[in-house]
Amino acid sequence: MEIKQQLRLSQQLVMTPQLQQAIRLLQLSRLEVIEEIRKELDDNPVLSEDEPEARRGEAADSVRPQPRDIPDVGREGDGDLKATEKATREVDWEKFLENRTLQQPTTQPGRSGYDDLPPIEQNLTRPRSLQDHLLWQLQMSPFSDVERAFCELVIGNLDERGYLDLEGTERPDGTRTPDLTIEDFALEAGLHPDDAPLVLEMIQNFDPLGVAARDLRECLMIQARAAGFEETDNEVQIIQHHLHHLEKHNYTAISREMKIPIEDVFEAAKTIQEFESRPARNFSDQDERTIGITPDVYVIKDGDNFVCVDNDRGMQRLFINESLTKRLLKDPTAKEFVGEKLRNAQWLIRAIEQRRKTIIRVAECIVEKQRDFFEKGVAYLKPMILRDVAEAVGMHESTISRVTTNKYVHTPQGLFELKYFFNSSIRRVANEDIASESVKQAIKKLIDDEDKANPISDQGIVEMLEKTEGIKIARRTVAKYREMLGILASSKRKRLF
Repeated sequence: MEIKQQLRLSQQLVMTPQLQQAIRLLQLSRLEVIEEIRKELDDNPVLSEDEPEARRGEAADSVRPQPRDIPDVGREGDGDLKATEKATREVDWEKFLENRTLQQPTTQPGRSGYDDLPPIEQNLTRPRSLQDHLLWQLQMSPFSDVERAFCELVIGNLDERGYLDLEGTERPDGTRTPDLTIEDFALEAGLHPDDAPLVLEMIQNFDPLGVAARDLRECLMIQARAAGFEETDNEVQIIQHHLHHLEKHNYTAISREMKIPIEDVFEAAKTIQEFESRPARNFSDQDERTIGITPDVYVIKDGDNFVCVDNDRGMQRLFINESLTKRLLKDPTAKEFVGEKLRNAQWLIRAIEQRRKTIIRVAECIVEKQRDFFEKGVAYLKPMILRDVAEAVGMHESTISRVTTNKYVHTPQGLFELKYFFNSSIRRVANEDIASESVKQAIKKLIDDEDKANPISDQGIVEMLEKTEGIKIARRTVAKYREMLGILASSKRKRLF
């Protein structure tokens, strides 16, 4: 072992902080970029939202009086004017703001005005959540403190469907063993475990009926008993023992096993279908927010051409605060700090501008390759992958992936994410290949137009697509696309009444 020096020549990619920032900005969504700009404005003093005075001065020259209109005040007046301007530039802004704060009038007792009103956030309304609705009923119910604590635990563990969420592990036979039980809630609240089922039953009879049920069978049974059905009625027997046949619309099997006419099965099934399987359907989640998507690019048809226009609305434009920078640079101790902040500000402005240009270039390339889609609709969407756009604009595929993530475009056909236009190809029998998204929409249209009493099977969809559209795909592909669209199988779509 010895220590010695060696010279070695090698090449390696160094990701500078500025390059990392540019790449990160490229993959951020519009809202995230706005938030990033606000954060940089707070951290970097040389950045400003206001346009430099020199540029504003050029616009103001047209309305500014010409030199001949200014009265001749002589040298003494000229000196006074310069002294006034110098005094204005040397204002102690901290003292000025402090005086302004001290001069603000305080609210006098008994005086009414806007200052006496509550914050506007307290006047905004929001949809009532299921938890709020149940807690309001809990306050109006004669529960003891211990029972009330148990009820709050139950209400706090409801899922988005309104069921009591008891997480469990799945066993080999498909059933689940709950990790939590209502007895665990009772022990935590100080309630006797034997009283837990009775208190839970009281909660399940709150509005909406069937809330806090542990599964679909229990939810339907609660509503059946509340409707006055007895244990011997067909509706109750079907819910308890034949729910798996009812889900598949296998009414013949229910009739055979219960030994009742199939007409009675139909009548019982119609009644059960009127029950609510999701008690929380008409309630919004407390943390749910309606988010409006603002497009990054607008595609506008101008004559026979499509024009891509970036949406800079709500996006602050950044400038260098030249006057503040010049004043700070005069201080030798702050020169290094200001120089670093100035370089960061320039890099940020360039990165934002480069992001804007890159998004426009990619959008223009997509419009050029998918012109038929913008003209005629989704049925004319062509197969396209990231490599096609990357080669056209001269960028790497990873860059195109970052550009199209969480970026939206407003088109004559609607609002779409840029990722939407990248589809795998499906071969046709005679014509050119078709995009997978177009095949999904073709499947959806066939199912929408089908006879609900005799729905089309997956194999039937395969045959119809090949016959009408010339699209040849496997049955498993139809099943996969159908599940992606959230459409049930034909056996579960069948309606007999």
